[in-house]
Amino acid sequence: MRKIGLDVGDKTIGIAVSDPLGITAQGITTIERVGIRKDTTKVLEMIDEHDCDTVVVGLPLSMSGSDSEQTKKVRDFVTMLTNKLVSTGHKDVKVVWQDERLTTVQAERILIEGDVRRRDRKKVIDKQAAVLILQTYLDSHS
Repeated sequence: MRKIGLDVGDKTIGIAVSDPLGITAQGITTIERVGIRKDTTKVLEMIDEHDCDTVVVGLPLSMSGSDSEQTKKVRDFVTMLTNKLVSTGHKDVKVVWQDERLTTVQAERILIEGDVRRRDRKKVIDKQAAVLILQTYLDSHS
């Protein structure tokens, strides 16, 4: 089964999925945030659509490894998503954390090296960060 990776931000959620063998991650979309209930419903739809058994969520720790204000927001999002998974019969879907420190910086560097224009980078950076989060998880669990 596939894995889904999430880069949860205040304005958007970058989403990536693995191939069926769990070897590579591909970016699929960026969801514009409208509210935690609708956002978690949209993620649940993506889990179903791609037949995922694991949700890998980027944990935005500070550089020192401690929680930040964004960490609390992401934890709240994951609590809502986990509750929704259980209440909709998806209790077998695992939710795991992946340290995401510097993934946005890495994503930006990758896009710059790929000659992606600045205004176009803003549209895809969260999706690219989700790819990095998921690929890091896949590499460490192969």
